[in-house]
Parts: sequence; structure tokens; C-alpha cells
Amino acid sequence: MTSQYEQAGVNIHAGEEAVQDIKKIVAQTHDSNVLGGLGGFGAEYELTSVLAGVSQPVLISGTDGVGTKLLLAIEANQHATIGIDLVAMCANDVLAQGAKPLFFLDYIGLGELEPQKVMTIVKGIANGCQQAGLSLIGGEMAEMPGIYRSKDYDLSGFAVGLADKSHLLGAMNVAEGDLLIGLESSGVHSNGYSLVRKIIQDADLDLQRVYPGLQQPLIDELLTPTKLYYQAVYPLVKAGQLHAIAHITGGGLADNLSRMIPSKLTALIDPASWQVPAIFKVLQEAGQVSTDEMRQVFNLGIGMVLVVSPSHLDRVKTGLKQQNTAYQIIGKVVKRREQSVQYQA
Repeated sequence: MTSQYEQAGVNIHAGEEAVQDIKKIVAQTHDSNVLGGLGGFGAEYELTSVLAGVSQPVLISGTDGVGTKLLLAIEANQHATIGIDLVAMCANDVLAQGAKPLFFLDYIGLGELEPQKVMTIVKGIANGCQQAGLSLIGGEMAEMPGIYRSKDYDLSGFAVGLADKSHLLGAMNVAEGDLLIGLESSGVHSNGYSLVRKIIQDADLDLQRVYPGLQQPLIDELLTPTKLYYQAVYPLVKAGQLHAIAHITGGGLADNLSRMIPSKLTALIDPASWQVPAIFKVLQEAGQVSTDEMRQVFNLGIGMVLVVSPSHLDRVKTGLKQQNTAYQIIGKVVKRREQSVQYQA
């Protein structure tokens, strides 16, 4: 007999099935500091070993979602990589403060709980956690018909990392003459998708078409997951070779890099120093978007910027090459001009 709760749209049995499948996936992300597993009222993470050698421990946390990129994933019924985006939006922020990522929690709200879809989403989250050095230690899954339509869902995440107070990254370390190293993005990442969707609608773009310059259909290009930079960047952080990091999200290079620039200095960017990926050119031409607005909304091919002293440049370049991470020197820090971040003409 169908229960009244099920008649109201909530399937308890489907939820239990999903949790059992998720437990196996989540366990693959755990390190030795995770106590117990899923099922308790709170997730437990032991700090004894990670605090070794840290004289002034500081916990750094970050929370975020995926934004309207989710609507494209739902429309295309492609859910395998959207969880990577969720982790990246949080983990890259924590990394930018100079923290070693520790653990991650997620929230999934759905209109209708389909165990196979949930498992696909969580596999993506677990994949992202493994790339970011995070243990996926807990989360929440809520079936809420009436708030979400049957096929709709939403994601949010929460990451925690650890740093030594004396080694925090930020504007306080940045000096005139520092160089800006731009790390390539994997595409649009997870910002600007309200504009992306407007362009698709207004220009009547075909999501299944391979547009000039692209190597795959437009939908696959747009759902390419946000790049995680932990493996390439954290060794540089640990070695003390960076002054600051900017994770390039909504607001583009100018808004995000400005957070890392002291009031008496300017980050001068050379826009000709890297090649803008084809996906941005497709969107700009189809939407007739100005270059200024493209710079304000999108990463345009630079997903993270490292602020580096010239004395550390060779070691940083060597470290990035060892991790097969593509980069370009995109500018430098100079005496203050009109703004904290400027593009060369």
C-alpha cells in the first residue's frame, strides 16, 4: 500500500536505496582522519595528524553552488560532471587562501528522488573531492516536491581547509614587481551561465551542433567541468613560493584579482598574453557581447592567477610543468594607477 507520504511525493524507500549506494562511493574519498561513516547526526574528522607542524592553525571554509549551469545539465540529462563543478567552486576558493583542503559536505535538493541519478551526481562530487584532496564526509539529500519540479534539483557544498596563520596568502604579501601567472581554465567553468543561456535562447543556438573552433557539441563544451587546481598549486603553497592566489569566478579577472592587490598597487594585465578559448568566441559572436562585458562575466581562459615574486618564478614554472599544468605570464604588479586591476591597451 502506498503511504500518504509517498502520495505527497516523497519516496522514503528510494531515499534509503540512494543512501546505501552513496556510502560505497563516499568511502573511496576518505582518509585516515575520517571517523565512522555516513549515518550519524554529524560528520567526524580528527585533526591530530593534520595539526602536526602547524604552529598557528587556521581553519578556512568556503561554500558555493553551481548556479544556472545546472539548468543545462538537467535539460541535457547529463549529470556525471556537475558534482565536480560543485567541489571546484568551493575547493579552489579554499586553496586560494593557502589552505590544505580537508573535508567536504554537500546538499542535494530534488523534486523527485531517482536513486540512479543521485548516484551519478554523487559520483561526480566524489571525483571532484579526490582531485581536490578532500574527504567527502557527509551531506544532506532532501526530496521536496512543490519546491522543485520533478526533474529539477539543486546543489550546494561546503569545504574546510587548514593553514598556518604565518603562511596565509593574500594582499598583505603582494609587492611591486610581482608577476601574474595565469593557469588555463577548462572552459566556462561555473560562472556566467545566465548570460550563456540568454545567448543560446536569443541566438537560437543548437546545443548539439559542433560550432567552428569547437571539438565537440556545444552542450558538451558548456558542461565541461570546472578545473581543480589543488594537485598543481598546493605544492607551491606548501613550499612558500606564492604571495597570493585569485580564483577567477563571477566578475572575471578584474573583480577577483582585485581582492589580492594592495591599495597602493595595480595588477596590470596583458590580454594578448594568452589565447582565448573558442567557446568564448562562439558565445561573444552569437550574443554580440562587448569585450568589456565578456571580461566582466567570464574567465576567458584563465581559471586561477598566481601572484609570484620574480625570485620564485623559475621554481614555480618548474612545479607547474611537472604537473602538466598549462600557464602563461599574463601581467605584473606595478605602482598604483587608476584602478586595482587594469588591462594594457
